Amino acid sequence: METTPERPSAGDPIPNKCAVIEVHVGELKQLFNAIDPSPFRDRDLDPRAEDFIVGWAKDLPRDATLALVVDLDREAGLPDEAAVLRDAIHEFFSQRAQAYRRRLRELFRVGRTSLVIGLVALACAVALGDFLATLLKNTPTGEIIRETLTIGGWVSMWRPLEVFLYDWWPIRNEARLSDRLAGMPVRIRYTNVSSPDAWKADWPVATQTGSRKVA
Repeated sequence: METTPERPSAGDPIPNKCAVIEVHVGELKQLFNAIDPSPFRDRDLDPRAEDFIVGWAKDLPRDATLALVVDLDREAGLPDEAAVLRDAIHEFFSQRAQAYRRRLRELFRVGRTSLVIGLVALACAVALGDFLATLLKNTPTGEIIRETLTIGGWVSMWRPLEVFLYDWWPIRNEARLSDRLAGMPVRIRYTNVSSPDAWKADWPVATQTGSRKVA
């Protein structure tokens, strides 16, 4: 029985018992946003590639060690292209984690402000309701006004309760997932289906170093 030869690869070693995310592309540039003018290391992932990687990671156990394997439809190019790809992916998800933490801090700031406003509104509503009920000598109309103001006061607490009970933890989970993706090993597997010079047309391998001139 013939054994299938292992495809050539480069990059970080993949630990045993690692949850591997596999992406298949024809060129490395397909992983990144083509309209982003930033240098390669700071360039955003293509939204489809990001959604694919993040979606796969969310389907895996939260305590799983993640790794990314990129199946590339060409032969190897520059010797350091796997390291450059790893650094770019790590930088992207590191920035993503920081963005979620900034969003979380802003959410808590809004929550604290909403809580103060809600407590003041509730206290004023209860006090005003009691005052009017006493003024109207505990008549049915006074009781209706007091209950209406009390309910309105509690409704003003809806926003801070939503923030501190429900809104914060999905954002925290996204930040933690991004941290895991920012630290995962990255490896490229080459399928050798293109010409040996196919890497010269790929971006950013041919442009990430100015010390080598590409014909």
